[in-house]
Amino acid sequence: MQMNVSTSTPVISFKPVVLSAPGRGEDLQVRVSAPATGSQLPIVIFSHGFGWSMDSYGPLVDYWAAHGFVVIQPTHLDSRTLNLPADDPRTPLIWRFRVEDLKLILDQLDLIEASVPGLGGRLDRSRIAAAGHSWGGQTVSMLLGARVLDANGEPGEDMSDSRIKAGVLLSTTGLGGADLTPFAAENFPFMNPSFSEMRTPTLVVAGDHDQSPLSTRGPDWFTDPYFLSPGSKSLLTLFGAEHILGGISGYNVAETTDENPERVALLRQLTWSYLRDALGLDNSSWIEARKELEESTNQLGRIESKSE
Repeated sequence: MQMNVSTSTPVISFKPVVLSAPGRGEDLQVRVSAPATGSQLPIVIFSHGFGWSMDSYGPLVDYWAAHGFVVIQPTHLDSRTLNLPADDPRTPLIWRFRVEDLKLILDQLDLIEASVPGLGGRLDRSRIAAAGHSWGGQTVSMLLGARVLDANGEPGEDMSDSRIKAGVLLSTTGLGGADLTPFAAENFPFMNPSFSEMRTPTLVVAGDHDQSPLSTRGPDWFTDPYFLSPGSKSLLTLFGAEHILGGISGYNVAETTDENPERVALLRQLTWSYLRDALGLDNSSWIEARKELEESTNQLGRIESKSE
């Protein structure tokens, strides 16, 4: 499947931009990837999965940046590059620090823009999306309106952010409670989301072979953010895909159990098309992408959508 996309442009990548983060224990470091040319550039803030860093997800980030997006990637406290001890007092609250990392980026866009040579005056702050993979997906879902249920099943703090206009949730975990294994329930109490208030337009991506060791359910667990949330949502189910969705977390990474360059190519094109549509950049690329996927002789996945 080969869709029509904008011409690829050279990319500038700058790191680290260091943001002061009192109360976090150390400053937040981010990486910025942007087209070398162009103005009024939309923004994607990307949250990595457990253990990864701002240097991960090149197959997606490089593509998005080469086709018109400024991508900002934080290194969260769980990153292997920081090697935080398991008994660190911050560990049980990393899920909250992760959300706060993304909000700090939103608060410090002026500093980020000024820190990257050649980026000044080129950002479109009215078009900001957030994307995340695995734990990063849960992190992003909080900005989109999802909440963590407490031990009594009551929704916790609303951490949504109206500056985020669209989301992309990749391999994002579903409901908690009885859907978690005993190990997950004991060690990850925050993994108990409610999607009933997640109203921001979102593309949910799930692999139909993604069997999580944290859940008692099958791959359908990763479709919960789509089926259990209101508003405008789309679900991309990738056939044969496992948790890394063919290899999105990096080039030639050992964690990829389902390496498939064709699947990665499809995913990055579809996410690009979705983001352009959801952020109001054009009204045709997503429609065309969906049509081409449906008509392709090599069926790699399917898309469904809802408005309520």
